[in-house]
Amino acid sequence: MVEQQNSSSKVQALYELCKTFTPSGVPPSSRAIQKLCYLLDTVGPADVGLREENRDDDRGNSVARWDQSITYLDIYKCDSFTMCIFCFPTSSVIPLHDHPSMTVFSKVLYGSLHVKAYDWVEPSRYQKSKGPGYPAVLLAKLTVDKVLTAPCGTSVLFPKSGGNLHCFTAVTPCAVLDILTPPYREDAGRKCTYYHDYPYSTSSIGNGDELSDIKLDDHAWLAEVETPDLYMRQGAYTGRTVKV
Repeated sequence: MVEQQNSSSKVQALYELCKTFTPSGVPPSSRAIQKLCYLLDTVGPADVGLREENRDDDRGNSVARWDQSITYLDIYKCDSFTMCIFCFPTSSVIPLHDHPSMTVFSKVLYGSLHVKAYDWVEPSRYQKSKGPGYPAVLLAKLTVDKVLTAPCGTSVLFPKSGGNLHCFTAVTPCAVLDILTPPYREDAGRKCTYYHDYPYSTSSIGNGDELSDIKLDDHAWLAEVETPDLYMRQGAYTGRTVKV
């Protein structure tokens, strides 16, 4: 999946833009976001040392999605940002998860990817557990539910908007270039938490609240779940190493 050749200078250009980011959790300026998105919009597989997969999977279409591994490629990481690539086989999934106090840029390099994303409803609406087997849930609004097919523009999520909680499902073999600023860091309060979404219904509130403005089809209750077993393997990035 990774070509043994140097990528173009676009990787270095991405680094030069990202090195102005800080580990504070404050989103980059609108100008910095605009410049980075403009550059990311021009990045293709060859620019990061990848070639597009025209076939489905080495093991055929009959492989169950939970038995397929996603390849993770590190390009660069520091306290301020992480730049990486995820290469997905068809039907593989990164389950619903959050990005606390983070801004994330995602660019589909090839193939098609379904993205489903939520933001928390504010002020928070929650339902306490009714007992064993009934998890506590928080109300979230669906913000993205679509398929992204390369070539396409860059998606950006923010700490409290743009779909901070998202799930990726590969419609075809695909690759995504991600830039996270700042990166996950548990001791700084940026722990990755996974969720399961439950359809919203007025009968599920159970606390006397009247949410007349809530639509059934664009809201859901999210329950925190244990970190799932992710079938992900570390790959070797063979594109151009950035100069710091």
